[in-house]
Amino acid sequence: MSRFLSERFQSLEPYVPGEQPSDRKYIRLNTNESPYPPPPEVMDAVTPGEIAALNLYPSHSGADLIAKLAEAYNVLPENLIIGNGSDELLAFSFLAFGDKERGICFPDVTYGFYSIYASLFGVPAEQIPLRDDLTINPADYFGKNKNIVIANPNAPTCIALPLGDIEAIIKSNPDHIVLIDEAYVDFGGESAIPLIHKYDNLLVMHTFSKSRFMAGARLACAIASAPIIADLTKMKYSFNPYNVNHLSQVMGEAALSNEAYYREMRHEIIETRKYTEQALRELGFSMTESSTNLIFATHPAIGGFDFYTALKDRGVLIRHFNKPRISEYLRITIGTRAEMEGLIEAVTVILAEGA
Repeated sequence: MSRFLSERFQSLEPYVPGEQPSDRKYIRLNTNESPYPPPPEVMDAVTPGEIAALNLYPSHSGADLIAKLAEAYNVLPENLIIGNGSDELLAFSFLAFGDKERGICFPDVTYGFYSIYASLFGVPAEQIPLRDDLTINPADYFGKNKNIVIANPNAPTCIALPLGDIEAIIKSNPDHIVLIDEAYVDFGGESAIPLIHKYDNLLVMHTFSKSRFMAGARLACAIASAPIIADLTKMKYSFNPYNVNHLSQVMGEAALSNEAYYREMRHEIIETRKYTEQALRELGFSMTESSTNLIFATHPAIGGFDFYTALKDRGVLIRHFNKPRISEYLRITIGTRAEMEGLIEAVTVILAEGA
């Protein structure tokens, strides 16, 4: 780092994205992306006319996309804001609602940006340990007198809390924001969005990156009571009014027109996940109960890092976290059936060589 970096950021540890090596062809199961493209309507929406409009700024309000999202989620437009990926909306939330007096809490094993944003924006953070089985204990979050962030389903553990537990957490913290990050909810979880009509302290995040197969478009939305959305909008207009580019807005509108395609492809991903889980169990793996497009698995015969490197050597990329409690686990994104068969083949060879 340079000698010019502000002292308050000297100890900041930034987020580390999944690696993207280009030295060979890999089966890429390390970045939570969909193996399938968005529906044809999304590609058809990017017409020459829309491209020609790139000389103009995009809609700062995203009103057309928000109208379609409001219809899809059965909320009002004032209950929505769009963002350049959910990471941006998370940043706006930490800025808007966190300060030295109002700290924040979240699980000790969860999405890495929560602790990074707490550090970046000077918000005191309490990391609440998961149970030994890597599940969240809802009672740990009752009456915390702090803002709360929970990914549901959680990542990288893949485990979902029932909606009743989420509601109990929200209800027990009426004077603080409860942010539920639902990036993976469409793969087996239950959304808390209907609860925004009942609780004015609930903030729900959704992304187009996972279950709508548009990670490259960097598009997401937050759903909450109108005053919370107004607070986030204040952050947006104080930071980047034109935060979502024109083509992403156009593609987002088109994506909402073909829910049948998404249901079919999500079903395919879930079925492939079940196949992979069963195949890995037969090879001696144990894993958490996944409600995501991921598997979080461990094997007694070989360590997590050694398995990660052995798979990479054989052209398969998965994610390994060298962190306490989860260093023996592998996080595996669900790809196509053929890609997962390639994974199983590589795993079989590695285990046979180590036997």
